[in-house]
Amino acid sequence: MARTFDEKDFAILRKLAPEYEDILCPESGHEFHSILPPVSNHVAVDEEDFRERVSRLSGEDWEYLADRILSGRENLGCMPEEDIETVVAHIREAVSEEAAGRIGRLYRLIEYGIL
Repeated sequence: MARTFDEKDFAILRKLAPEYEDILCPESGHEFHSILPPVSNHVAVDEEDFRERVSRLSGEDWEYLADRILSGRENLGCMPEEDIETVVAHIREAVSEEAAGRIGRLYRLIEYGIL
């Protein structure tokens, strides 16, 4: 089920994909469940484009996203590993080593089907 995006979610999405006006996932036609996976999988044309897009986010944006990821409100499960590494690196720099480590471990647990 798609979560209801608030203004902060929309503001982050606009930074990541200013050319994208809708909250419908381009490939599936349903509302976004999270912010980062659709940008990684459907909006960014490649790994470099994804890196450039997420570099637009502020420390406050990363704190918000890290909180959402760790609380289960932002799911990274369907993202490619290289984009997860980019996300974890930004969280390490903007938030903390601890948050980055927890998010990296969470991704691996999801990837291996443990969660």
